Amino acid sequence: MENWKNLMHLFVTVFLSYFASLLVNPTIADVTMECVCPGKDECSLAIYLTGFQQAVGGLGAVVIMPLIGNLSDSYGRKVLLTIPLTLSIIPFAILALKRTTQSFYVYYVLKTLTSMVSEGGVMCLSLSYLADNVSEGKRVSAFGLLAGVVSVATVCGTIAARLLPTPQIFQVAAVASIVAAVYMRAFLEDTIRHIDALEQPILKPDIGTTEQLDKTNVIKKIPLPKDIIRFLKSSVTVSLASFVAFFNSLAEAGVQSFLMYYLKARFHYQKDQFADIWLITYIGATVSNMVLMPTLGPLLGEETLLCIGLVAGFLNMLLYSIAWTSWVPYASASLAIFLSLASPSIRCIISKQAGPYEQGIAQGCIMGVSSFANVISPLIYSPLSALFLSEAAPFNFPGFSILCVGLAWLAGFVPSTMIKIVPLLSRRRPSDHISTLA
Repeated sequence: MENWKNLMHLFVTVFLSYFASLLVNPTIADVTMECVCPGKDECSLAIYLTGFQQAVGGLGAVVIMPLIGNLSDSYGRKVLLTIPLTLSIIPFAILALKRTTQSFYVYYVLKTLTSMVSEGGVMCLSLSYLADNVSEGKRVSAFGLLAGVVSVATVCGTIAARLLPTPQIFQVAAVASIVAAVYMRAFLEDTIRHIDALEQPILKPDIGTTEQLDKTNVIKKIPLPKDIIRFLKSSVTVSLASFVAFFNSLAEAGVQSFLMYYLKARFHYQKDQFADIWLITYIGATVSNMVLMPTLGPLLGEETLLCIGLVAGFLNMLLYSIAWTSWVPYASASLAIFLSLASPSIRCIISKQAGPYEQGIAQGCIMGVSSFANVISPLIYSPLSALFLSEAAPFNFPGFSILCVGLAWLAGFVPSTMIKIVPLLSRRRPSDHISTLA
């Protein structure tokens, strides 16, 4: 694989960043419950707070992700990557110093604000960096490896969460975030993107004027809604992939925010049980992204892998929703070996529809679509989860909201079956470019 040295530095940066972020995942539900509803296993307020945080963060990211992607096309990936890596340090540092109710709410506010940039920004810019350094034919394997690095980071973070006491978890997360930012600035090299004469940008000016972009007015770099819509409508493949990305992110956001509350209410899971579930999930995801995707991607194509991942997501949630005893969620978590194929497949499909000077804006637009799904997700699943986990549920089915999460994956499966990747060069001619963003 080309530029392997640069890619290794990127992978280390992503590992450290996601290790810090995902280290706190098995713990944050317990911390939230302790601060908001001490001594209880069911708490609607905690669910609504989580949903509100997710919605506000997603709403901000809808605007910020395309902006970050577009700026990185002009200023370089490394400069822009510094921003989310630095911002992600702040919330962890708050709870690393103190875990009182007051400090939790300070963490809550800062996490809500910084997540607009940090949660999607690292992945958006990392995918763009990969596309700069890897040829189109090897991109599916590279994207799979990046997703595998995230999965490995999650496995390591989950094991650490299983072993460490809660106060030390946030301290370790803060240190790892700092190391990620410092390592990236010290070792990651920005790359020069080479463009083929036939690969005219959808959302960029002529190649000859790209080096003469005005870098003094950041406001002019903000993609307008019409620019984002123009990219999402640039081909049938991009349009279908954006629909799939929406439903996939809608489901992923539901799982990450509300599954733990469901398991806590249904089976009285604690931090260690949550860690076990995430450990099984991400070991499967690691095998999937680092073995199955690089192996099967060139043979089956990312369209087929995407369909497999979406179906696995539905089956996964179906098992969770009808779990009749405490061991069933552990069995269901093993389906992550197929579920985790979906996201990197979507990113790879989008990458192949964009030219070298629009990888940032392309990944930013799709990340914006995913962020919009993060806004919608809590509006749907927060009231559903709170209702069906309470005594006022209209019928006795605590896992109904989790089943609805699975239906989002099933809805994404329908357009995924119609995706056919059309090579970029066959779609464009030198005179066909559209000049929009300066």
